[in-house]
Amino acid sequence: MSTTTILILVLIGLFAGILSGFVGVGGGVLIVPALVFFLGLSQHEAQGTSLFVLAMPVVILAVLNYAKSNNVNWTYGAVIATTFVIGGYIGSKLSLKLSPGLVKFVFGLIMAYVSIRLVISGFNSFSNES
Repeated sequence: MSTTTILILVLIGLFAGILSGFVGVGGGVLIVPALVFFLGLSQHEAQGTSLFVLAMPVVILAVLNYAKSNNVNWTYGAVIATTFVIGGYIGSKLSLKLSPGLVKFVFGLIMAYVSIRLVISGFNSFSNES
């Protein structure tokens, strides 16, 4: 692995970790596109790598910070985590049966939709604060 590749991976990890701790996202939103665009991984490789990262205990310190300030709903989290395992299995099976291009297209559509909704919601909230 080249020094440049290691540097890119470190930057992806730092930015994804910061974004995850800051707004609760990072894996799919940052890691997948970064692996595809900066390191040339296929959509499926990027998704698999991102899921590997999420399987690691990388967010434990961020969770502990939120827990200390009583900002974790453990019951909701447990239900989502349990069903996430099942959904992840089903989703990965489906994704691997489709072309990487189609999966990338669907992923982009979902990100665009969520981005637009968040921008509008954030703008409205910000405008109401003034």
